[in-house]
Amino acid sequence: MEAMARLAAVGVTAVTLSAVLKRNTPELALLLALTAGIWMMALAAEGLGAVVAMMEELAEQAGLSEVLLEPVVKTVALSILTRLTAEICRSAGEGGVAAFVETAGTVLALLGALPLVRAVALLMGELLI
Repeated sequence: MEAMARLAAVGVTAVTLSAVLKRNTPELALLLALTAGIWMMALAAEGLGAVVAMMEELAEQAGLSEVLLEPVVKTVALSILTRLTAEICRSAGEGGVAAFVETAGTVLALLGALPLVRAVALLMGELLI
């Protein structure tokens, strides 16, 4: 809860300052937004380690291989990074670049999930035999 309060405070402060800066120096407004975003992601990343550790523990208890867990983590990370990058591009007024980032991110997420698809297909093949 404390982390969310800090995130909210930084977000509201950054938006307010960015609105003021945007009138005269839009470049500085974008840099402020990027800096605030990086700071907020660093704060959120602290909790991400706990989530990954819990996923690994649950996978171990369920008898799942890390080979199955890795594509899920990669796909989620790609999704987060794609969304953030696209929103930064939109904030800079580059909607076309944002669309390309989203398309490329989708392709890379599918590529990252291929080992999981392969494992599911093999498992289904074993069940049918």
